[in-house]
Amino acid sequence: MILAVDIGNTQTVLGLFENGRLGGHWRISTEATLTADELRVRLGGLLALDGIRWESVDRVVVSSVVPTLTIAYEEMAQRATGRAPMTVGPGVKTGMPIHYDNPHEVGADRIVNGVAAFTALGGPIVVVDFGTATTLDVIDAEGAYLGGAIAPGVETSAEALFSRAARLAKVDLEPPAKVIGTNTRASVQAGLLLGEAAMVDGLVRRIWGELGGECQVIATGGLAERMAPLCETIGHVDADLTLKGLIIIYERNV
Repeated sequence: MILAVDIGNTQTVLGLFENGRLGGHWRISTEATLTADELRVRLGGLLALDGIRWESVDRVVVSSVVPTLTIAYEEMAQRATGRAPMTVGPGVKTGMPIHYDNPHEVGADRIVNGVAAFTALGGPIVVVDFGTATTLDVIDAEGAYLGGAIAPGVETSAEALFSRAARLAKVDLEPPAKVIGTNTRASVQAGLLLGEAAMVDGLVRRIWGELGGECQVIATGGLAERMAPLCETIGHVDADLTLKGLIIIYERNV
């Protein structure tokens, strides 16, 4: 079995694949100070919940945007499985040309998402990832990564708003019934969630304009299932897109 790990700024998503199929999967908080030993115990506990021991894991494949944790996960994987993990980055074959001014600046998760989206649906395609940041990534008809846009995520915007506005109390990130809120709670929810959806739709339509026509749009990330129904341009949702991309890239390198 292969353990796929996507380390984000706020959450880390893990999935266990056997014969290319996703089995157990988990989402945990990202803690940048965890050591390799702590990670081994924590992940071992998650595996044990499904009756799986580290001995059953053949290898670990990782994408990460947190450098300190990248090192910790690599050490953990080496100790737990006896094999160095595959970390998506320079030297790993993704099968996706990167048309970015500096390809090394592109987060590994954005490339992994692009690989999975293009493999599943073809191109051109736009991937919207609702995470700490809301990212939009564009893959062309030939499967090349063209670039995209980065904006604050819903939770990031909410934290900034509540920390700077003394009279606004925190609210649940639940979509309101309408955009014209008749109380403070509904008004804040409208601004955060419907505002984020409007931003995504606006950016997607601008991307379509630059591409010369409409194309498919797929959403992923921790808030994808909540945000996608609020967006007019998103046609597909796959919360496990990054994990699927990791196993695709792994299979291209073994």
